[in-house]
Amino acid sequence: MVSVRTCIGSRRRASRSSLLRVVALRDGRVVADPKAVMPGRGAWLTPTVDAYDLAVKRRAFRRALRLDRDPDTSAVLDHIVGLPQEPTERPDMTEQAERLMDN
Repeated sequence: MVSVRTCIGSRRRASRSSLLRVVALRDGRVVADPKAVMPGRGAWLTPTVDAYDLAVKRRAFRRALRLDRDPDTSAVLDHIVGLPQEPTERPDMTEQAERLMDN
């Protein structure tokens, strides 16, 4: 069974492996937890700048992490920007598949 979580930015449900866990530190900063092993209360975010912007706009970090004030989330944005970009379109594999079927 696949673990499903909800993104705090887009509010879409997705598998745990496709989302980024974020954790609040004691000093009020929110950091990315890509291995999902850091202690403490975590929240899940789709690793895109759009989802991050929605979460900031909705003040979702503060609510999801149960913080007293708006946190510093710049480390999360830096992490997301540093991730390799996935291609939005899949390459057409039809020709290659037809060649393999002919053999």
